[in-house]
Amino acid sequence: MFGIPLPYLALAIAISLFGSYRGGYHFGWEDRDNDMKIAIAKKNEESRAKEQELGSKLQDQESKLRKAQDEITKKQSAMHELARTGRLRLPTASCPQNSTSSASSTGNIQPDQSESERALITALIDIAADGDKAITKLNSCVAAYEEVRRIVNGQ
Repeated sequence: MFGIPLPYLALAIAISLFGSYRGGYHFGWEDRDNDMKIAIAKKNEESRAKEQELGSKLQDQESKLRKAQDEITKKQSAMHELARTGRLRLPTASCPQNSTSSASSTGNIQPDQSESERALITALIDIAADGDKAITKLNSCVAAYEEVRRIVNGQ
């Protein structure tokens, strides 16, 4: 008498156990996915905040660099003005040695020396300004790198 319903009952129990396992497995993964979405959103917010902080620090470094380069340009133009007016001169030897075998030419050779001296002074000013700009850029780059490294590493 118990022979016929028993296989159906066992099959129903097996199907219900398998169904409850699959449902739990599915809902467990769904919960995990929701937890991961929350964690990812939190990390994205932290990343955006850090990115904004880095952007502001880099803009500060860029403004400092522009200000320093403007100062160098002002100094360069002031030096050029001094060179044009003749107030900036190259130092000369205190005791010039004249060669007795060379014939001294007659006439005024001072303006030629003055023009070549001014051209030399202008070239030296340009070289010094280019060097100052390169050093300023390098220092700004190093400072920006250190600032970013400090923020990223959380020190």
